[in-house]
Amino acid sequence: MDQQLLAQINLWHEEEAFESIVDRLQEIPEGDRDYEVIIQLARALNNTDCYREALKQLSLIAEQGKEDPLWHFRQGYAYYFLARYVDALQAFELSSRLDPQSEPTLEFLEWTKPLAEKMVRQHKRYVEESEAVGQKRGSGNDAPFASFDLQSFWEDSDYARKSYVLPPPTAELVSSIEQELGYKLPASYIALMNSQNGGVPVNCRFPADEPTSWSENHVAITGIMGIGRNKSYTLGGDLGSRFMIEEWGYPDLGIVICDCPSAGHDVIMLDYRFCGPDGEPAVVHVDQEDEYNITYLACSFEQFIKGLVHDDVFDRSAEEKEADLKKVAEGAFSPLLAELCAAVTETDDLEEKIRSICSQITEEKGYFVFQADKLSTLMYDLQFWLYTKTYPNPARKKYIDDYDKLIAFGESEFSTGGYAPAFITDWLDDRIKLGKIIVTDRTLAMTDEAIEQVIEQLNAYAAPNNKAVLPSEAGGIIAQLQPFIFIEHDNKSWSVILNAGTYKQELFDTRAEEGFQGSGYDWGSLAAVFVEEKMPELAEHIHFDSEADMFCVCASNREALVNFALAFKAACEDHDLISDLFTRAELD
Repeated sequence: MDQQLLAQINLWHEEEAFESIVDRLQEIPEGDRDYEVIIQLARALNNTDCYREALKQLSLIAEQGKEDPLWHFRQGYAYYFLARYVDALQAFELSSRLDPQSEPTLEFLEWTKPLAEKMVRQHKRYVEESEAVGQKRGSGNDAPFASFDLQSFWEDSDYARKSYVLPPPTAELVSSIEQELGYKLPASYIALMNSQNGGVPVNCRFPADEPTSWSENHVAITGIMGIGRNKSYTLGGDLGSRFMIEEWGYPDLGIVICDCPSAGHDVIMLDYRFCGPDGEPAVVHVDQEDEYNITYLACSFEQFIKGLVHDDVFDRSAEEKEADLKKVAEGAFSPLLAELCAAVTETDDLEEKIRSICSQITEEKGYFVFQADKLSTLMYDLQFWLYTKTYPNPARKKYIDDYDKLIAFGESEFSTGGYAPAFITDWLDDRIKLGKIIVTDRTLAMTDEAIEQVIEQLNAYAAPNNKAVLPSEAGGIIAQLQPFIFIEHDNKSWSVILNAGTYKQELFDTRAEEGFQGSGYDWGSLAAVFVEEKMPELAEHIHFDSEADMFCVCASNREALVNFALAFKAACEDHDLISDLFTRAELD
């Protein structure tokens, strides 16, 4: 590059006249652009938010840039602002190896690593949930919304008709919008738009697993953008997807599909990072108020729509939480639930165990509701077992029709007061897929093994005679063991459990390609290596009894179990030690 031109570019850069740099360098014929021209152009493109074009330019000099820390840094910079954090981390790490003293690189590494780890977890969840609903990355077997009531989905209001609703989209319009946005629209989204092209749904809240600027436990939408350009709140409208990405700075990871009550400060997006522009995108919440934090919501647009719930589900005050806790602790069971509990002989104090689990759910969420979390899943499992114990082999429709008579809308005080049907159908489909519920001649039955697991988890989480505490002298030990839980049983035995996926998930992700998922079985394999190499004297005193979703180690010798638990927890907190041990863990 001409030195005079380079001096001018550096001056423009100091003046933040980045568009001038882009314009000047693009005047140079492509065939005449050398390495320095392209690397400077990529920097300017990054600074004008043209990250995809920056990556395209950098790819032209990839071979020359392999040993240039600036080339890797500018690639990482583009990936970072496209929310492709795993790729960004790799690029920044390569840049840092070539220039270990670069402060900007070290700073971006610090920012990027937790985001990349979070993205890995989100990708894993996307894959698992997609497989569970039969999508297999976009190739579902059923027509979208085949068993979903679209007639009552939309709110009929003047505001919705004025701001959102358009005539049904033509195939030509769909193709035109897809070309404009650069992504293939999900079949389920097109199907919904054919029922009504944009609008305000009756149910506008969706549960979230992490806090957002809107709420501790959910997100809210104002409306769903339709396919068109003639109204502001449409995909191609003047307040549509490209406007929100280009003018509001949202990451270019897909399509802004829903606006939110914050008037632009958070949005719902279709996220194509895990599937490519032609695949089945996840649905995420992007929070401008929290540095564009991305919260995973659903593996597909259809699952997102099915999971929407009414505003009333989340409009709860502190007083209402206390009322729900009181209801859970004291409210009468529905006639059907009481009948089913009375028939159980496999476990004692069933009513108190149910109340204990539901109290934990209420404390955690701030209200009494079953969603898609671990304890809610246990309650879905428990209700199915109770129902089929008394009324065996129901048809699928029969069970779903009767489900709301148990707790959801039971004729009693002990009731959630509502439920999202998609959570129940998704849970049931998942259990069938995992082989825990068997379908025979269109009837359903839970396997004996699955029933044993339900009872074991029920006892572990809630049994009144099982105290998830140590004796009084061990108060400090409890804190040291968390998130492991020490349980004392009434038969003079003890166990330590851990909910899979709640601790050190990043460790298991390092061997995800080999099949490790951080399951209870994987934790058991890791713990077995620890015992063999570090505490072999305990091998005859403890034994592992893990399940897919829970690590469990048991003993009739309390001292031996405490010694193991404390030592194993300490090892888990020693990154180098536990990483080394994990290299010798064998996939179960």
